[in-house]
Amino acid sequence: MANSAALLHSLLSTAWTPRRRLDRASATRLAPSPGLSCRSSRPTRSVRPMASSTTAARADAAPPGLKEGIAGLYDESSGLWESIWGEHMHHGFYDSGEAASMSDHRRAQIRMIEEALAFAAVPDDPTNKPKTIVDVGCGIGGSSRYLANKYGAQCSGITLSPVQAERGNALAAAQGLSDKASFQVADALEQPFPDGQFDLVWSMESGEHMPNKQKFVSELARVAAPGATIIIVTWCHRNLAPSEDSLKPDELNLLKKICDAYYLPDWCSPSDYVKIAESLSLEDIKTADWSENVAPFWPAVIQSALTWKGLTSLLRSGWKTIKGALVMPLMIQGYKKGLIKFSIITCHKPQAAIEGEPEAASPRV
Repeated sequence: MANSAALLHSLLSTAWTPRRRLDRASATRLAPSPGLSCRSSRPTRSVRPMASSTTAARADAAPPGLKEGIAGLYDESSGLWESIWGEHMHHGFYDSGEAASMSDHRRAQIRMIEEALAFAAVPDDPTNKPKTIVDVGCGIGGSSRYLANKYGAQCSGITLSPVQAERGNALAAAQGLSDKASFQVADALEQPFPDGQFDLVWSMESGEHMPNKQKFVSELARVAAPGATIIIVTWCHRNLAPSEDSLKPDELNLLKKICDAYYLPDWCSPSDYVKIAESLSLEDIKTADWSENVAPFWPAVIQSALTWKGLTSLLRSGWKTIKGALVMPLMIQGYKKGLIKFSIITCHKPQAAIEGEPEAASPRV
């Protein structure tokens, strides 16, 4: 065990000193532009240029074994993550130049939730606050329970991981929230909910796992009530310049390695998400690049993995988790190069019906 831990320590010790970070990211309305995806398949992934990442985002079928791989990754790794980082399985949001301790990182994860709600202008007054929420790609339910507490709302979370769903329900019971937050195994592309059910549709760092981004956003819109807010926080690749029709070869190679470890299919750009939202007649579409605001996060995760507890827990957790840990420095490289963008996209479903849905009164949240 000691020799293996030493080897992992050596492999993970690649470090990055974050560049100057912006104090806050500014919101930008993006016009659709050509993009590029990394098309991947299991067990051997390849990344190839495509004419448009939106085209790739509409692919009909998931790569073979993708859902099983995602479920297995989170079945293996969620316990380790919770033991070190707690119940929120997502980035934290930081100010420029912030030197943060572990407790600060956990506060930053809560801040990420609050920043997303503020960016989308979700109200918290008794009349207009969300009453029903879906958490798509819920992890072990940290966001759901936080939102249930904040708004007194009914929250439904879905995940591909049976381990995560079971743990989410156990934590809800332990926190006295079984009547407010529930979790089940379900596919985000085929959600087990009726049309127009939720006032707030929440997806915190799950969109990167979706093989069909068009279907993903379409399902978010389907389960949203008229007037509801949709919030997507996700990993993207950079927007292409007008003169580009492809990412660079070294960028494609970097994304391929990350895709292999994290069971990621096609990537798309923030502008591709905007184009998809527009194609679905969603309103008030806006997006922001929060890459600089999450800059301290991955170095902190690596540092936590380099502790004795982190290393020994990694060795016990399984090969999928170890592979994920070994590519963490590549995530830092991707952010540093400006290739990977940590993006938020928000919009509203129109009050009027979409695609034949009956009109229904619903507060805009």
